Amino acid sequence: QVQLVESGGGLVQPGGSLRLSCAASGSIFSFNVMGWYRQAPGKERELVAHITNSGSPNYADSVKGRFTISRDNAKNTVHLQMNNLAPEDTAVYYCNAAGWRGVFWGQGTQVTVSS
Repeated sequence: QVQLVESGGGLVQPGGSLRLSCAASGSIFSFNVMGWYRQAPGKERELVAHITNSGSPNYADSVKGRFTISRDNAKNTVHLQMNNLAPEDTAVYYCNAAGWRGVFWGQGTQVTVSS
């Protein structure tokens, strides 16, 4: 069983930045894809960004050019650098890992963008 623990969420003003981190309890090397999803109140969970084991990223159109996902297999961590945040980015952000061992989720971290 792999545990994913997110951190770095909080309250930020529009235009501000946050860096989310996801720490895995074990090696993430076996996970083909690791990503970040988010869920706003009353909405379905949606993909924000994911990154393959080889380091190839993919982003939702709504965050392209503002968010950057990175992965450190040696430290078993995944990060999401979020710049130029907007109120519509407000949501609970979840870390996700998918591979031959299955699909795993973190508990989520709240990001609130408000003035």
